[in-house]
Amino acid sequence: MLDANIKTQLKTYLERLQQPIEIVASLDAGAKAAEMQQMLAEIASLSPLIALRTDGTDARRPSFAVGRAGEAARVRFAGIPLGHEFTSLVLALLQAGGHPPKVEAAVIEQIKAIQGAFRFETFISLSCHNCPDVVQALNLMAVLNPGIESVMIDGALFQHEVEARKIMAVPTVFANGAAFGQGRMTLEEILAKLDSGAAARDTAKLNAREPYDVLVVGGGPGGAAAAIYAARKGVRTGVVAERFGGQVLDTLAIENLVSAPHTEGPRLAAALEQHVREYEVDIMNLQRAEALIPAGDDGLAAVRLASGATLKAKSVILATGARWREMNVPGEKEYRGRGVAYCPHCDGPLFKGKRVAVIGGGNSGVEAAIDLAGIVTHVTLLEFDSKLRADAVLLAKLRSLPNVTIIVSAQTTAVGGDGDNVNGLVYKDRISGEERRLELEGIFVQIGLLPNTDWLKGSVALSPRGEIVVDARGETSLPGVFAAGDATTVPYKQIIIAMGEGAKASLSAFDHLMRSSVPATAAAALPA
Repeated sequence: MLDANIKTQLKTYLERLQQPIEIVASLDAGAKAAEMQQMLAEIASLSPLIALRTDGTDARRPSFAVGRAGEAARVRFAGIPLGHEFTSLVLALLQAGGHPPKVEAAVIEQIKAIQGAFRFETFISLSCHNCPDVVQALNLMAVLNPGIESVMIDGALFQHEVEARKIMAVPTVFANGAAFGQGRMTLEEILAKLDSGAAARDTAKLNAREPYDVLVVGGGPGGAAAAIYAARKGVRTGVVAERFGGQVLDTLAIENLVSAPHTEGPRLAAALEQHVREYEVDIMNLQRAEALIPAGDDGLAAVRLASGATLKAKSVILATGARWREMNVPGEKEYRGRGVAYCPHCDGPLFKGKRVAVIGGGNSGVEAAIDLAGIVTHVTLLEFDSKLRADAVLLAKLRSLPNVTIIVSAQTTAVGGDGDNVNGLVYKDRISGEERRLELEGIFVQIGLLPNTDWLKGSVALSPRGEIVVDARGETSLPGVFAAGDATTVPYKQIIIAMGEGAKASLSAFDHLMRSSVPATAAAALPA
């Protein structure tokens, strides 16, 4: 079941257990139950502190619970947590066994202070790269707080529940049977939903912050690089981000980052944050910027946040990135998460045996169609242009698939549904003008990106496409305000380019600090 290398690594990890734990399996006579039992037996054999029982009584079978010996287990896996979820299992074992989590002490105390009883059910797919973050956050909360339970449910294994609850996207979380959240959520985001007073406390803390020398808005590759370069200059640096990692968190395979032949988005995002935290950088996560206020007589620009807090700085670097472009047709918003999806890797397994459409004929759209063709009954790829724009090697693969139909010169005009889920799509033939309808159950939108710059209208110069206009130094139309990454007019939206632009913008910001009438903390010590 587990290969020799994984067993060796897992045995090393399990040496960190500080107290006995117990795994209790609820099994049936199926093949998956036998596979689960084999995996659990192999894990239990790797540590004398792990006991395995197979007399569980959980209604979901096969499933197993992990907990401290002598206590009722509060972490459960309904499914075999391999693939992206194997790390979730390892962390559950370690944390139940007393190994301290890599979480700030204040967050641990916040979790322990949550009042009430919460039973979280997280529906996942094993190919979903966003799901483990949610599972691991809820599992940790269950380990730390006796009033919280967490169960991971593999949607492919418990398809009847997926259909009964009309789940069309993962991760989908229920709390005490009611819908709680959908999509990637961090531990901080989950806590913010449970702790109603947290937002007010955070706002008060942010308003009390001293002005920064460099304030970076955005926590993606560009923002992370800017923060690192600024901090290395010894200036007071802050990063405010809606979610640290940005769009990288929604990216699966990354194979063109120089020096890293292969990595995954969430892994890269975690590495970026870890690198930034090695310096004295004030990271303010889960904060959405709402307005940029130019510098006044005091030489300080300000960024107003949606929470009501305002941060001030001597220089600002805008690195807010981009988001998936939507079709903006009737029915899209109504059926988002109920058949309309944007991540084929995450949500594709939920459409097994169904008919789906992919909107977009670039590399992303063609790659999505190829991936989905191995899961679903049929894929229809629709492209607005008269030809597909993907790389030749991808097109050759796509055209070799027997269950894929390609339609070009097609303008999607509406998403159809039955009130609960998607049941069709309407498109117009751009040559004949005729409208046609496709009967299907899923629509994956892959039509490019939009810069996250709506909040900057009227403050800095934007291009007709909404991108921040920058010069060769990353300077914007506002003195002391710089920009980097996918939100700017710099061509080619790539991770490595965003990193370089972030570094450049940071160096330009430091140069501005040295030359401005408001001295930077580090620049003041430099010789004239």
